[in-house]
Amino acid sequence: QRENLLKGQKEEEERLLQAIPLFCFPDGNNWAPVTDFTSETFSFVLTNVDGSRKIGYCRRLLPSGRGVRVPEVFCIISCLGCFGLFSKILDEVEKRRQISMAVIYPFMQGLRESPFPAPGKSVTIKSFIPESGTELIELTRPVDARLEHVEFQALLQRLSPHLILHIFASAVLERRLIFLAEELSVLSQCIHAVAALLYPFTWAHTYIPVVPECLLDTVCCPTPFMVGIQMRHLERVLEQPMEEALIVDLCEGKILRAVGDEEEILPIKLQHEMLTALSRHNNNNNVHTSEQVNALVSEAFVQFFVRMVGHYASHIKWSRNGSGTFQERAFYKAITSKTNRRFLKKFVKTNMFSLFIEEAEKSRIPQEGKW
Repeated sequence: QRENLLKGQKEEEERLLQAIPLFCFPDGNNWAPVTDFTSETFSFVLTNVDGSRKIGYCRRLLPSGRGVRVPEVFCIISCLGCFGLFSKILDEVEKRRQISMAVIYPFMQGLRESPFPAPGKSVTIKSFIPESGTELIELTRPVDARLEHVEFQALLQRLSPHLILHIFASAVLERRLIFLAEELSVLSQCIHAVAALLYPFTWAHTYIPVVPECLLDTVCCPTPFMVGIQMRHLERVLEQPMEEALIVDLCEGKILRAVGDEEEILPIKLQHEMLTALSRHNNNNNVHTSEQVNALVSEAFVQFFVRMVGHYASHIKWSRNGSGTFQERAFYKAITSKTNRRFLKKFVKTNMFSLFIEEAEKSRIPQEGKW
């Protein structure tokens, strides 16, 4: 039995390893040598058979040299969502690559030998670079990595608050969402931001921030998905025989295709409150830092869920042996507003709500309104 398990894990690892180059060069067929190239950072997500996810952090850059050269991608695979920390490591890799490949290895070796910092803690790596001597690099892991890779600003710069709500409404009901942009960094930033709007729930379906060209038929899936596709493939995507989907153009800030009921999914009163909160970020010409925008936006969406389902804990009935059972009918009935109840009846049928409640039924300490 154990051998079968190990064999399965090995096959799974090999499958993931083969997939990595596809995601590092999703536009792999179109690469031509160039003389200059602005380095870009993007990320992708690989989902294992058991539903767990690994994140690929990528830096695509042009190695130093003369004449035309082909860009390279440096990629770190981790099951931890610490985007800032890995981005800093990739900055160091890029700096060293401009000298030579050989300077990268000792730095990475030093990293591997250091313990990964606990949340809120730092680790210092000693690193020697020819010409500049020994450097100390401090890497800090955030206390709460939940919003760390998230740039809500990326969404707000490209889409109106109205459209963001339409996208959120579609994601909450686990529909099919396709995002289009040319730059990989824009796609991965915006899709991570949309997924983060669902907190404390988690998108549990197909999730590919940048779809490699050879996997474009993903859009024909009958199941929910959230994917990013380069704008150059738009024609091919529209020709595919696909089910209803929301197609969002991030370059023009508009929706190319919709189901048509996006306006009516969320209770209207709560929509107004969220719109007010979303437009607050650029009122009175306030200049907000990216962290402030993240806090503002996140708060607005968390509040939405608190209002809608925050009372879930008081509708879990605990048996003597410590197992909980969620009382769905009583949970609805506690909501007096008809429009809120109508939304709730759809939302409780989603995968993300079921998974959330399953977790809650396991934990004996009911935490009222605590996520």
